[in-house]
Amino acid sequence: MPSTINITRPAEADALWVVRDRVRFMGDLAGTELSVLEVEVPPGSGTPPHIHESPEIFRVLDGEITFGLFEDGPPQMLPAESGTVVTVPSQVPHNYTNTGSGAAHMLVVVEQPMAAFFRDIGRAETPPAGPPSEAEIAEVMAACARHGIAVLGGPA
Repeated sequence: MPSTINITRPAEADALWVVRDRVRFMGDLAGTELSVLEVEVPPGSGTPPHIHESPEIFRVLDGEITFGLFEDGPPQMLPAESGTVVTVPSQVPHNYTNTGSGAAHMLVVVEQPMAAFFRDIGRAETPPAGPPSEAEIAEVMAACARHGIAVLGGPA
């Protein structure tokens, strides 16, 4: 067990671009499989509908994020403004999108294998503006396959 506390400031955290979102790795909770991430989501950015093993807890720090729920029946779009907490259990199909006009920020708690996925596909270089290229999408799909993440409507 660690004998000291750990403080990670955003400017000191490892940060990677995951497609168009910037993910900061704020820390792991010793003795657990939990990781804390801070995610900056530019306007219009987000994830495709997907499903994975890791449960997730999102707290919207600022901006507005719309979460999609793709379980029984038609998709449900759930807007979440600053201060809202969204909990997604394991194996629940979901996505998120920044539907606002400015960048949104979230604090996200995931299991370490999910943080490893972000490290796998993340890049240090700032991505170009606009939607991801076909090559970027192919890289993401390959990483999803390596990490047990299924994109709905994509290859399993």
